[in-house]
Amino acid sequence: MTETSIPSADQSVDEESAPIEATDDTEAEEGKAGSGTREKKAPAESELFRQSEIAADYVEGLLDILDYDGDIDELVSGGRPVVEVVGDGLQNLVGQRGATVEALQELARLAVFRQTGTPSRLLLDVGGYRANRRKELAAVAKNAVEKVKEYGEAVRLEPMSAFERKCVHDVVNAMSGVESESEGVEPNRRIIVQPAD
Repeated sequence: MTETSIPSADQSVDEESAPIEATDDTEAEEGKAGSGTREKKAPAESELFRQSEIAADYVEGLLDILDYDGDIDELVSGGRPVVEVVGDGLQNLVGQRGATVEALQELARLAVFRQTGTPSRLLLDVGGYRANRRKELAAVAKNAVEKVKEYGEAVRLEPMSAFERKCVHDVVNAMSGVESESEGVEPNRRIIVQPAD
């Protein structure tokens, strides 16, 4: 098995537009169909937009408290509410490998839940971090697929968050001759890319 590492943010990567990802850590959400999952009715677009507005108001309050400037956009994309914070000097709100933006996302989801009584799949992006990370992870996935096809051996990636794993699964699942699966438990859950059976 081969270990791989994730490229730095300044490396050039082909544009790969993966769909908006789920951050819930289930195999079904990571790109694998799980048995025994029940179908849920998708919320209406108006309800999703309302969730993004609630989250945007919450995030705006946090930015005011922290004295950060940023433009906040709320939208619905890929069937989920999205809040994007755009501006300069937001790196502290992203944190190391996105840890802070993940925490802020969970707080915003709790704010939505408190007002609606419904769990939210809200996606929060700060300073374009998730979009850039998605590009990096597409390169990691393609590199792993090339190694699997060249050597015929499984490639074991470094531990990743649910968001990161979903990005990698999406790219691998779109390619023929290979498959991916997650193994381990948080925070050391990782993907193995292997030849398809």
